[in-house]
Amino acid sequence: MIYGLGTDVCDIRRIAATLQRRGDRFAERVLGPTELQVFRERRAKVEVRGVAHLATRFSAKEAFSKAIGLGLRAPMAWRDCEILNERNGKPFVRLHGELAAWFEARRLVAHVTVSDESDYATSFVVVETKNPE
Repeated sequence: MIYGLGTDVCDIRRIAATLQRRGDRFAERVLGPTELQVFRERRAKVEVRGVAHLATRFSAKEAFSKAIGLGLRAPMAWRDCEILNERNGKPFVRLHGELAAWFEARRLVAHVTVSDESDYATSFVVVETKNPE
């Protein structure tokens, strides 16, 4: 059964401007450890791909926070929600800490998709309850 839905659109130019003003501190505040590593690798190769990666993750976390109905209130925390990719490229949600415990206690599962174009990143999250075993 669907627990919640969330969607978000993010202006990549706004993320780029924030990075210019704040440097990597912004990325370090928003991204979890694995996401931050991917961001740095992509940005080192091609600046715009790194910025797009940050924007899609920012957007997906906003969508996830809406889907679980908490917004950015505890236990939802930027760094405790990572949007990663399977080897085939499919994005998935990995949770940490109190957020992971909160999510598991409710027997929830999340599905996420992200996309970006030159100026915008978008994401959509569906959170559902797990079937009883």
